[in-house]
Amino acid sequence: MVQQIILRNLEKPRIKSLEEDLLWFCDSFGFSSGRDTENTANRIIFSVLEKLSNDRESSSEALAEDLDMKISRINHHLRNLNESGLLYRKKRLIYLRGGSLKAAVREMRKDSERILDELESIAEEIDLMMGLKNR
Repeated sequence: MVQQIILRNLEKPRIKSLEEDLLWFCDSFGFSSGRDTENTANRIIFSVLEKLSNDRESSSEALAEDLDMKISRINHHLRNLNESGLLYRKKRLIYLRGGSLKAAVREMRKDSERILDELESIAEEIDLMMGLKNR
């Protein structure tokens, strides 16, 4: 499975606000970047969180209806959010990894540490093969 975790070091909102904090969270992970000029990924995350907080399940069909968007567009963003490690799908339903944002971030941290450990190991092998010395 390909996983893409983007981390952006952004200044936290100065004023405590649920909406501003969620936007900062999403922007820090780069969920709405590039061509997502309408912040569709953020809107999907907000909707999923809202459904979870009300003990309701979420599906791509329900999100498409709630956000008044085509299901293909929703599915595109869900694939990206799945690849980031924030959300996952089980059959037709969408879940927040770990059941909360904090748990999802912890799992994503573990993922990134595994990736970096592997990169470090290979980098060490390349250094040895190239005759580069470590200080």
